[in-house]
Amino acid sequence: MRRVFKTKTFRRWSRNAGISDEVLYTGIDEMTQGLIDAALGGRVYKKRIRCLAAGNVAGARTITGSNLEDRWFFLYGFEKKDRTTIDTRELAALQAIAGALLALDAKLLEKAVVEGELEEISNEEKSTAQ
Repeated sequence: MRRVFKTKTFRRWSRNAGISDEVLYTGIDEMTQGLIDAALGGRVYKKRIRCLAAGNVAGARTITGSNLEDRWFFLYGFEKKDRTTIDTRELAALQAIAGALLALDAKLLEKAVVEGELEEISNEEKSTAQ
């Protein structure tokens, strides 16, 4: 079973950027089909998605950590108009975060959700959001 999560920081950014969980989940669907914009190393990937910034459709970039199977974590996001990429220092930090999240066992993962550090999104939200 595929599980998809947003970090607390990513959740705040995506809400402000007007990016729905449906759009995020669609991005994961595309990535599972091989539509990954960039493999950044250390189980970190970049994916382009659409966002509704100030009512206009604009481009955004998301950075995810994943084992490319059953665990996906949205770690970081930015709008294309604000910047083009992340630097090597940011990448190293995101790789460390991805590694730590992917190493969590089920009990610690649930604890992170309960404590609000992670939020799980699901395919079911996709149908109820319409």
